This record gives sequence, structure tokens and C-alpha cells, in this order.
Amino acid sequence: MSAGKVRSGNDLSLLLCGEAGRGIQSVESVTTGLLKSAGFHVFSWKEFMSRVRGGSNSTTIRVASHSVEAPLGRVDLLFPFDAAALRHVRHRVTSDTILFADEDIIDTVQSPDGPVTAVVPFRKTAVELGNAVYANMVASGFIAGLFDVDFTLIGARVESLFTGPRAGLAAVNHEAARQGYDLARKIVDDGLFRSTIIPDSVVHDRAFISGAEAVGIGALAGGCNFVSSYPMSPSTAVLVFMAEKAREFECVVEQAEDEISAVNMAIGAWYAGARAMVTTSGGGFALMEEAMGLAGMIESPLVIHLAQRPGPATGLPTRTEQGDLQLALYSGHGEFPRILLAPATAREAIELSRRAFHMADRYQVPVFILTDQYLIDSYYTAIPPEIDGSPPISNIVETERDYRRYRLTPDGVSPRGIPGWGAGLVMVDSDEHDEEGHITENHQVRTAMVDKRMAKYAAMERDVLQPSLVGSEEYHTLVVSWGSTGPVVREALERLGRPGVSQLHFSQVFPLHVNTAHYLEKARRIILVEGNATSQFGRLLRAETGYRATDRILKYDGLPFTVEELERRLAALDGGEVEP
Repeated sequence: MSAGKVRSGNDLSLLLCGEAGRGIQSVESVTTGLLKSAGFHVFSWKEFMSRVRGGSNSTTIRVASHSVEAPLGRVDLLFPFDAAALRHVRHRVTSDTILFADEDIIDTVQSPDGPVTAVVPFRKTAVELGNAVYANMVASGFIAGLFDVDFTLIGARVESLFTGPRAGLAAVNHEAARQGYDLARKIVDDGLFRSTIIPDSVVHDRAFISGAEAVGIGALAGGCNFVSSYPMSPSTAVLVFMAEKAREFECVVEQAEDEISAVNMAIGAWYAGARAMVTTSGGGFALMEEAMGLAGMIESPLVIHLAQRPGPATGLPTRTEQGDLQLALYSGHGEFPRILLAPATAREAIELSRRAFHMADRYQVPVFILTDQYLIDSYYTAIPPEIDGSPPISNIVETERDYRRYRLTPDGVSPRGIPGWGAGLVMVDSDEHDEEGHITENHQVRTAMVDKRMAKYAAMERDVLQPSLVGSEEYHTLVVSWGSTGPVVREALERLGRPGVSQLHFSQVFPLHVNTAHYLEKARRIILVEGNATSQFGRLLRAETGYRATDRILKYDGLPFTVEELERRLAALDGGEVEP
């Protein structure tokens, strides 16, 4: 090792990188689980190429003694599994980075101001154990050893991974982890590296879940019992999670032949009395738009999980962006109400996914859960929300003989019956219709039905989520965020510590809360932070409130904002410039 390092403070950033197929995600899964079990706050996010083998992927694991929910660009500890990966992440490596790798990889590091290097024989150790594939477990044990994780936790983790037909692999993987652990302890004992991060006892009561798992948990808590989808990254992770839990929660999970079939299955399921969700991404949802109009006309509840990725067309299928807000907002021809929710963290993904089913069922409208690749594929140490065991409230009524599916009501919400429950006939039609559901071209009835549907917006006002103000109420500048940008904006502002600068974060992006304009009118300066090229939410704010952002910080390269990047760009605004 070229120099020793003691990492003081309470926050470290580890970067794993290598080609697809080399097991980077396996190392992430084992390592993050061990660190969380040991009482460390853990957050991880990944960037990867759209290929099964080759290329260069990376996962960043943030380990701290306090809660962390935002990505860092800084790399403290680097674990490259091949030279190409090292080149891929070199822009994030500094002279303060410590690089742990096999000797042939370290030999490629030539810059005199490059990282501190330490030769660790991950691959050699694995080959001596019988197969180079064990290098992943050697690396996992090594990282656990750097943080002095109790080795009994590692043994338990290995046993949980290798059961059933794979039980015969447990012993050799246990030994691989042991040898990696011993390599790390030698480095620590020699004074070449030491972490001062202190475990936190509260972590043991928290969940460690991905954004995809959180969406699925929230959906199940909301009573979801039917999921239909055509796989499309990054939304597929939600479909996979729901399929894994289908038997336990008596949920039908259907992989349809295409997206059009998937969304129409979901609408049909709601018509029959189920609580249904489709999970898709931008290109898949583009095929669902005609069915959006159907849901609007027949006033069917519908929950759509839309995991955003960069477009247009195939775009960057494994990267992230907040580019589909307008797609969701204006999808479907004609005019009809809808609700758009955008969680910022795993905990909020649970809460809002559950809420989506409540709102869809109560107001008989489509409800979107807008996530993105970054949130879906990240892992969070999350405080689980309070969810009681009571069943979700159902607004389905038993029909009487004179039942009218589209009865005119003051709030626009008609009693919703389902076929076969009650004496009434439940008629729906994609044409304009009267109160009973019969097709009509009567102009007065048409006007009444449009007014009825649009009246739901006024009824929804009592359930619209208010934006959250983070910071002083005596502000002159508001930094506005929505969805997954929330935590990174919050931490960047905490670092800057500028008086009079507060954050206004939106987890419901449509309809907007009635107090939105009140927050904006108090600010002399409004800074929009968004992961798209045209400030889509800024346009919506201006259209709905009349207030225009004075500055915009936008990103659309397929990667999320990092705390340091956003801190730098916010600071640059004080000089009147925004860095690219």
C-alpha cells in the first residue's frame, strides 16, 4: 500500500465496478446486508449499461453513522474488478481515494496524483479455492472486515444464500468470505486503513429495501390483488417482486403479451371488483394511452406505476430521468381527471403506492406512481411506515334494481357497483353515455357528464398532499424539487447552510395543493431542480400558479444528481451562473 489512511468522520462512499456478468450486484447484495445487520446506515445506488455481458457497471454504497438517502459522487474506497471498469470511473477517483484490487489492475494505475493503492489478491484467493467466481465472496468478506463486522453475521448470511440444491456451495463460500475478512483485518491491524464510523442501534429496527420492493409493498398494503405488465426496465423489478409475493398475498400476477393487453386487463379487473396495477416505463406506457381514455370515460379506477427512463424511443433503457411527467399529465385524448404521485424515498414509495389505490378507488380515476430508474434500483435503510392490519376501504356498493352507474352527484363521484353483486345492471361504455350507461349524443347530457367528471378535481382537494417546506419559513429563495430529487436537494442545502434558502418539495405533482402559490409568492427567487431538459415541473407550476422559476438546474445525461454536484451548481447561482 502506497500510504496509510484513517477515514475519520461518519460517512464513507464505496464504489464497486466491473463488467456485467462479473457479480457486482452479488457483492452489493451481500455487503449491504452485512453492513446493515452490523448497525450501519446504508444507501446504495447503481449505474449500468444495457447489456448482459461486458461493458462497465458500478454500484456506490454509502455507509454512515447517520441516516443517508442521497448519492455521493465522492469515492473513498474503490474496488475495480477489471481495468476497463477502473477507466470507466476514473473521473470520480482522486488522490484521497483508496483503491483495493488485484495486482494486475493496480499495475494500470500510472498517474502520480492517482489514488492510494493496496494490492488485495481477490482473484488469486478465489482460484486457490477452486474457482475465480468466488472472488465475489472474497470481496464481500473483505469489505465486512474493513468495517469490523462480526464474522458470525457473515456466516449466517452465507448460510441463508446457499440452501436447498445450492447447500453444497456454502462451505467454500464461507471460506472465501473468511479469507477475504482476514485480508482486511491485516490491513486494519497494520494501520493502513481504519474507519471511525460508529454503528447506530436504531438501524436494527429499520428495513433495508429497494425502491422496487417499496412500490410493491405499498401496492400490497393498498389491497392490490391483480398486476398485469409487459416487462420493460426499470419497471420489471416491481413485476418480479409482485410475482415472488403473489402466492403469499393472493395476488394474480400476469405477464401479458404486450402493454395494450396489460392495461386493458387491469381496467377489466377493476370492473370485476379487483384492485389492479400496471407497472411499466415510458415506451410501454406510450402504448397504453388509448386505454387511459377508456378509463377516463368509464370512470374506472386504475393505478399505473410509471418508472421513468431517458427517451425518446428506446433512449437509455438502463439509466434515469424525470422525463415523463408531461407524458403522464397529458396522456389520453379528451379531458378527464387524474392524480400524479412521485415518491422521493423507499419509505415514501410504500406510503404513496398504498395511497394510490385509496385515491383511485375513492375517486374512480387513474392514479400514477411516478418513479425513475435511480429510485427503483437504489437500496435504502428505511423507517417502515405504520401500516395496520385492517383491510383497505372499498367503495364498491351493492347495486339496487334502479342502479345508475353514472348517477349525477355533487362531487362527481357516482356509486360504483360491480357485475353480479346486487340486483342492478352495471353498464359501462367507451362512448359518451347517460346516467345508466347507455350511449347518447344528446348535447345536454354530454355537457353534464363532462362537468360531472371534472367536478372530481374539486372533491379531490381535501386529499391533495401539501408540498413539504424544509428549512426556515422566513426565506427569500426556494429550491423546488419533486420525486427522487428531494433527498439530494435537502442534503446539498444542508451543506451550503445559506440563511434564507429553503426547499419546497412535491410528492404529489398533480393536482397541486391550493397552498402552492402561497409558498411561491413569498420567494424572491425560485430555483427548479429537475432530471429533464425542459423543466417539465417548472412549466406545470407556471401554468397552474402563474409563478415562473428564476433559475433552473437540470440534468439529463442518464445519471442522478449527486450531493456535491448539486451543491456546486447551487453555489454557482450566487455568482449569477449555473455550471453545465
